[in-house]
Amino acid sequence: MKAVGYQKSLPIEAADSLVDFEIAKPEPKGRDIRVAVKAISANPVDYKVRKRAAPTDGYKILGFDAAGVVDAVGPDVSLFKPGDEVFYAGSIQRQGTNSEFHLVDERIVGNKPASLSFAQAAALPLTSITAWELLFDRLGAVPGKSLDPRTLLITGGAGGVGSILIQLARRLTGLTVIATATRPESQKWCLDLGAHAVIDHSQPMKEQIEQLKLPPVGLVASLTFTDQHYKSIADFIAPQGKFGLIDDPAEFNVAVFKGKAVSVHWESMFTRSSFQTPDMIAQHHLLNDVADLIDKGALRTTLDQTFGTINAANLKRAHALLESGKSRGKIVLEGW
Repeated sequence: MKAVGYQKSLPIEAADSLVDFEIAKPEPKGRDIRVAVKAISANPVDYKVRKRAAPTDGYKILGFDAAGVVDAVGPDVSLFKPGDEVFYAGSIQRQGTNSEFHLVDERIVGNKPASLSFAQAAALPLTSITAWELLFDRLGAVPGKSLDPRTLLITGGAGGVGSILIQLARRLTGLTVIATATRPESQKWCLDLGAHAVIDHSQPMKEQIEQLKLPPVGLVASLTFTDQHYKSIADFIAPQGKFGLIDDPAEFNVAVFKGKAVSVHWESMFTRSSFQTPDMIAQHHLLNDVADLIDKGALRTTLDQTFGTINAANLKRAHALLESGKSRGKIVLEGW
């Protein structure tokens, strides 16, 4: 089968940072399903792994998001059968989705939204899982449209996670939603997705929030540049609030939140699959809920750009754009 991967951790500009190659088709065992991959999307975790995880033997295949068709199933599979259309975000401990066929545990796979193409569906899994777990499992937001007397601040609202988190918070909770974005087109993107207001995180945020005269910021989803923003956020987050983060801040001192008894919550959507947690199947149910919301028109895909077929040249373009920090929504590649 065709695949895209690397043998050495190199800058994306290097000729061999990502290469096309061929490898044997994997065979499913246990609860694994084998998926014929139709579309994938690129995420910041892809280039982060590429930069720091050199394979010891052979090629490392990147990629987590995928949408495709079940091709074969392991002997213990009960949730899917060959021919089913699925979408999922894979495991960080296994070979990735940048390959024609891919093995994945059925417990972290959902049924593809029927109303979406494979490309549109591939944009959703990793960011939907991250946003859902961050909002409901970590920050403890209450599902339901009853009024919640708090504001949720989402820093980096135009990125992949922010784009789905805005929608989830606006459609499924009674929270007031403020997103941050710097460029006019990114600010419009956040408003179109449902944010009540957008502020510029390159300027002092406290003054901008005070001018909006909205409910107190009780929940914060820090999605990017946490090390640059968390101290200023500590100054205006409400007492007994909750601060959630997903990035890798070079510096982070939780002591700034002590006086207000603000709790700090890490979100990693790979935790359940990496540690085979008892509730691992929650991601299967979560993705099915997202698919249902998509098909009912409550949520929309966050696909922004399609970069052509799945090959090394196009994936290098996607990595370069993600590393620039200027991407919006999701970048998808489709077909072989």
